[in-house]
Amino acid sequence: MTRTTLYGLKQCSTCVKAREWLKAHNVEHDFIDYRDAPVAPATLKAWAESLGGWEKLVNRASMTWRNLDDSRKTPADDAAWLALIAEFPAIVRRPVTVATNGEVGVGFHEKRYAERFA
Repeated sequence: MTRTTLYGLKQCSTCVKAREWLKAHNVEHDFIDYRDAPVAPATLKAWAESLGGWEKLVNRASMTWRNLDDSRKTPADDAAWLALIAEFPAIVRRPVTVATNGEVGVGFHEKRYAERFA
């Protein structure tokens, strides 16, 4: 089994559930709070590309997103998305799970984790 890295927020209930699931299933992992250790722009862009676009990486259901002015919700390019995430890191869907082979996933669902880490 390969080691995985979770990126998220320490106080995020979904991140806590994901970490507890991984621990209960003996999946070796590291956790990085991206408020304490911001993710490099190139890495964020790679995640977005791997997932199928910025819309898949950004949590549009979050309070942070919903509280944004409508004019900020349609970034024109990668640079604009990166600036928005730098200003509001909580808009990144949580957790982001990255395997050592580079496979990227977002969110926590027990069924998907069971399939991914079986």
